Amino acid sequence: MAPQKDGAGMSAFERRRLENIATNQALLNNAAAVAKKVAPKVTPKSTPKAKTRSTRSTPATRESTRPTRMSSRLAGLDADNETLKRKMEVETQTASDLARAKKMRVNGDLSLGDISVEGKKWEAGVGGLKGLIRGAQPGVRTFTEDDITETTDKALKGLRLRMGGLKLYEHWAPNDIKITPQRAYALGFHPTESKPIVFAGDKEGAMGVFDASQTPPEVDDEDEDAKVPGPQLSAFKSHSRTISGFAFSQYDANSVFSASYDSSIRKLDLEKETSIQVFAPSDANDEMPISALDMADAEPNLLFFSTLDGSVGRYDLRTSGEEAEIWTLSDQKIGGFSLHPLQPHFVATASLDRTLKIWDLRKITGKGDLRHPALIGEHNSRLSVSHASWSPGGHIATSSYDDTIKIYDFSDASSWKTGQDIKAMEPSHTVRHNNQTGRWVTILKPQWQKRPNDGIQKFVIGNMNRFVDVFASDGSQLAQLDGDGISAVPAVAHFHPTLDWVAGATASGKLCLWQ
Repeated sequence: MAPQKDGAGMSAFERRRLENIATNQALLNNAAAVAKKVAPKVTPKSTPKAKTRSTRSTPATRESTRPTRMSSRLAGLDADNETLKRKMEVETQTASDLARAKKMRVNGDLSLGDISVEGKKWEAGVGGLKGLIRGAQPGVRTFTEDDITETTDKALKGLRLRMGGLKLYEHWAPNDIKITPQRAYALGFHPTESKPIVFAGDKEGAMGVFDASQTPPEVDDEDEDAKVPGPQLSAFKSHSRTISGFAFSQYDANSVFSASYDSSIRKLDLEKETSIQVFAPSDANDEMPISALDMADAEPNLLFFSTLDGSVGRYDLRTSGEEAEIWTLSDQKIGGFSLHPLQPHFVATASLDRTLKIWDLRKITGKGDLRHPALIGEHNSRLSVSHASWSPGGHIATSSYDDTIKIYDFSDASSWKTGQDIKAMEPSHTVRHNNQTGRWVTILKPQWQKRPNDGIQKFVIGNMNRFVDVFASDGSQLAQLDGDGISAVPAVAHFHPTLDWVAGATASGKLCLWQ
């Protein structure tokens, strides 16, 4: 049977189907509306924060600022004992006032010495703050023009003007004079007065040589691309480990002695162009790192040296192949030592054990390995002593990690009897000086001018602010040498033995020279 159609031409089936669709759509819309009302609102998902672990701490005991009430019965007071009751109330109020005072803010300025916390852990007190944030300040002078102009002593002022007038070598900048491939550890001026000749030793055993009499070749000023050639430098790998010191003979200008951590002393013969080993332990397996080297003008055949093992040795160059005489003088490293230039039987040692000691080689006691010179004087510092340098006038200058330069006056040393005990061995002058070199800068050591032509006792020492300081024997600062192009600390500094020439070498092997 065919489907029936209405007047509009739509069958009853089709009309019924459309009605069902409309009904279903209405139901869906109603369901969605109900769901919105029933379902909870969804908030944007936030990134979860990392959980912070809380550290449990012991709860502090709270101090009450109010009087603590106490029963008279518990206190054992009779009900009619008004005097005792009043006394207890006063004591309670006093305790309350004290507790409240502890929590009150203290206004005004405070002296740290008055508010230091007691106890062994904090016993450093105010002293522990000294140098807390001190460090190198490149380019910041610690000795200025005002120090010179305000000098009232005419002789001192003239000396300061003369030493402060030394000028940095002009032909090449310090960055162009790389005298050693690695960090410089030792420096030495050849004693000739005809021209400045500087020797340097680095941490890998290379020896560098610079002749400062040379001048750069002329370059066409109109040629913008022309390059100025660098200075002529020489370097020789004469040792296998750090070169720690140089010594020069006053009677043989061709000989340059060098000592090293490789346990050897060598002689560079400038005329024969050879490097000769003059001393080393007989057993090649023996380790005896040499920390310093010295030679007395009056005894050109004797070499003296110190070791990192705490010994001092004496070797006679005339006894080729024989062992050196070794004296164990310390249980810890001897970082530096020197002979009295005019009384070479006196030796000053500086040690990691924080001591400066003076020994008399005229009196040697003991047998075998226990032989040692007489100890005639000793002074302790707060921290390790890096070097002890003896001037021809009898002054000893030391540098130590307590940030001081100490100067001792032993100008009467020529009158000392053999083995004489020095009773009061105290520094005559103490100068504050930043000696905190850290890991990458060579240790700062004072070095006296050995035979000054002007007769004035003076020494040099590197400055962590990239200068070289010059001091007199009375602790007066004479100059602070500087110049353009110094980009590192000239930590290893030396005077020419007789002339006012000063050299300084840096951790990058660059040379600074003042004339």
